[in-house]
Amino acid sequence: MLPSSGLLMLILAPLLLIGPLVVRGQNDTEPIVLEGKCLVVCDSTPSSEPAGNALGMSVRSGTGRVAFSATRQTNHEPTDMSNRTMIIYFDQILVNVGGHFDQESSIFLAPRRGVYSFNFHVVKAYNRQTIQVSLMLNGWPMISAFAGDQDVTREAATNAGLVIMERGDKAYLKLERGNLMGGWKYSTFSGFLVFPL
Repeated sequence: MLPSSGLLMLILAPLLLIGPLVVRGQNDTEPIVLEGKCLVVCDSTPSSEPAGNALGMSVRSGTGRVAFSATRQTNHEPTDMSNRTMIIYFDQILVNVGGHFDQESSIFLAPRRGVYSFNFHVVKAYNRQTIQVSLMLNGWPMISAFAGDQDVTREAATNAGLVIMERGDKAYLKLERGNLMGGWKYSTFSGFLVFPL
């Protein structure tokens, strides 16, 4: 008797030789064609959700990687542009997998519906004002942070969180309160797709 892994290979080997595999759902409605790069995730406890299929598998594209990280190199703010929009601009991209972070506008555009993770660290230096920074999603503040200690010369507004974004949603940082005067070369803004929905 063959071990279970050997039996599985005997079943799958002919399928790999005949080209793309067509899998039908429980209702035989829409075939799923498996070809090219794909990631098959097996659920050991499949539920009765309609999104699944008879095998308890979901198929995700292997090319859906999305991540960015940007920083400031200049130490002179506020600029005319940031004075008008209050968007915090980042002029150096460290990582931009998928190319969905626009350096010129400093706005991240979601390529697909999913759960995204964001974090930011915005430094104020030699500034006795309180600053408040918000992660904005389509113009609405999602998470905020402030730095308001008047007895220190350097302080950072820092926060992180998960948000659900739809395809085409925009995320950026906005200075809600205060004034940033220098220290920006230590500031960062990063995000990535945790998983699609």
